[in-house]
Amino acid sequence: MASKWTAQDGRTYPVDVRQHEDRLNSGTGTGLGAWLAHRAKPYTPPWIVTGAVGVAGAGASQMWADSAPAGVGLTLASVALTAAAWWAGKATGPQRRLHSAITVAAGSSWFTSAALAGPLTGPLPDLYLMGGATVALSWNIRQLMRTADGETSGESSSDKSLLEKVGLARTRLKDVKVEPNRVTVPYELPAGELTHEDAAKAIPRIASALDVPTTAIRHQEDPESARKGAFVIVPEDQLKTPTVWPGPFAPGQSVAVPLRVGVYDDGSDLVLPLLDAIHILIMGMTGSGKTEGALDVLLELFSRKDVVVWLADAAKAGQDFQPLLPAVDWAALDTPSAGAMVAAVQAVIPARTAWLRDHGYRSWEPAAAERQSDPAHSCAASGACGCPGMPYLVAWMEEAAKLLRDLGDDTFTGIAQEARSAGVSLVISMQRASGYQLSTDTRASLPAAMCFGVRGDDATFALPDEVLSAGANPAAWANKRKGYVYLVSAGVDEDLYANPARTFWTGPAGQYERMAGWVVDTFAGIRAEIDPVTGAAAARVAGDRFTNRRTLAGTPAAAPEPKSASSESASFAEVQESARHVAALVDPEDADADASADLPPVGVNVGIPQGKPSTEEARELLDELVSMLASVGPGTVAVRDVKPYLEKLGRDRSWVSKELKRLATEGRLAPTAEEGTYRLVPTLAGV
Repeated sequence: MASKWTAQDGRTYPVDVRQHEDRLNSGTGTGLGAWLAHRAKPYTPPWIVTGAVGVAGAGASQMWADSAPAGVGLTLASVALTAAAWWAGKATGPQRRLHSAITVAAGSSWFTSAALAGPLTGPLPDLYLMGGATVALSWNIRQLMRTADGETSGESSSDKSLLEKVGLARTRLKDVKVEPNRVTVPYELPAGELTHEDAAKAIPRIASALDVPTTAIRHQEDPESARKGAFVIVPEDQLKTPTVWPGPFAPGQSVAVPLRVGVYDDGSDLVLPLLDAIHILIMGMTGSGKTEGALDVLLELFSRKDVVVWLADAAKAGQDFQPLLPAVDWAALDTPSAGAMVAAVQAVIPARTAWLRDHGYRSWEPAAAERQSDPAHSCAASGACGCPGMPYLVAWMEEAAKLLRDLGDDTFTGIAQEARSAGVSLVISMQRASGYQLSTDTRASLPAAMCFGVRGDDATFALPDEVLSAGANPAAWANKRKGYVYLVSAGVDEDLYANPARTFWTGPAGQYERMAGWVVDTFAGIRAEIDPVTGAAAARVAGDRFTNRRTLAGTPAAAPEPKSASSESASFAEVQESARHVAALVDPEDADADASADLPPVGVNVGIPQGKPSTEEARELLDELVSMLASVGPGTVAVRDVKPYLEKLGRDRSWVSKELKRLATEGRLAPTAEEGTYRLVPTLAGV
């Protein structure tokens, strides 16, 4: 892990990868002799050196026998060589240093004696045979023990030095795995000294040592060990060049098939399993490519056969989605319409859940979107009921920060907590999902996240701590790497959570419109329409805002017909006509009202009586207040919502709390997962 290494294909890796291949068949011989020669080859160097010392000693005897000056010189040379071996071994371990020094001292001493007295004089032949063999065997044993201990060629001193520098001293590296543009370096931490947290904290220092970006290194823990894991290094960023949207991943198939929305940095597909993700938070700063990612998801959804999309974009009035609006079942492009959509989603959840329950589904599945011809999924007492199917519903809240400011930070809490089994997915897209904008309960109920580039530590609002510890760092991109994203979702391999990816590029100006128009037209015949159960529940709550939703969005009230090649997508001029369509639906008495002005206090329009009302009058007034809150709020009511009107009611908070419980007991309100908060049922919440 200390020096660069170039593979045969010319790709350079920032690690020194030592590959030891079996070259048995690369030799010139075959059979048992060739095999023995191959196996013995690594152990021959000590014996070759021993033989070379003997030959050199015999030759030196012919030159320097009985020479006093030569004796002095050879003695000094022996001492110098021994000292040099000791000094050179400073960077190695103590055992290797001592072994090397002893070997050099023994060899140089015998060589000096043989040169001065002759190699066959006295005990020199015996010392050479026994001592030389002993020294050579000691090095063979050392090499054998090192191999048996699992080290292919010993851990290099440079590797040890690097590990010490990055704070991972005594960490052992295992067999390195090399793949195209990917190096996996398994490690084993010293027992009781370091933890996975220490390994994760070392990523910036490792990146500095290898001269690669921090996002090029990921940390993977072994779930079955507190000491073992791996560093994954991707030396070349393959995401620099954006990948143009290649077309639908599963055209005409079910939404149960994952959605392909981009590529990972190793070239594999970035897929979003929507039915596993359930609810998704899409977060990223301005210019990070968040809208591009949204377009990729929507293009996939509009090519499937059993999904309906409701889109709310009160901040930009659908500016980024104009060519796709003909495929959207309901587009709410202003705050009142978006508020009605939120209330409608809350209302359809119990209706859809009841339908699924009555037809024998524990949760939504593709079969629920088909006409119910299976007796096992029938609401009738005998045989198949033949009821129309119920497609999957995606409620997409684009630039949700404005909606949350207008309706409250807990607007989506009930939806996120209750829609899991109703075949409803909530998608919230915003720049910064802080606690000031999105309630912690709602954020905790969004199990999946697509996090694009952010500022500072904003990633903590979208990504789990363990993903950030593993090397995920969207702040390193900010808005300089458009489309770069991390995806965290059930159904996605956890090892991929910290892998950077990039969503598809929909192309330069004009190309996106052509792509969107092609998807809208090509799959118009197979796209699902809203089912009667969901439609009826939404109509009871949202009224004309739902029943006239196609006209309000500038699209025909009937199902859109395929367009000709000359009009591949809806033009901006057609969408701009939507303002006049909306004006035509406004009551004459509201013609001069400013739609952008703040709504007046509820009490102004409910005829609050003077003085302290009687109990019956207070109850009637509370009913009117709750009904009015349904038309302007998120579809839920709590004591805190009625607090501004306690003085007019002539009652305190405890009375209001008891009355809300009474309304819930009578079935006029429905309790939610949040204590003291109730969902407005359609009979009470008609708009």
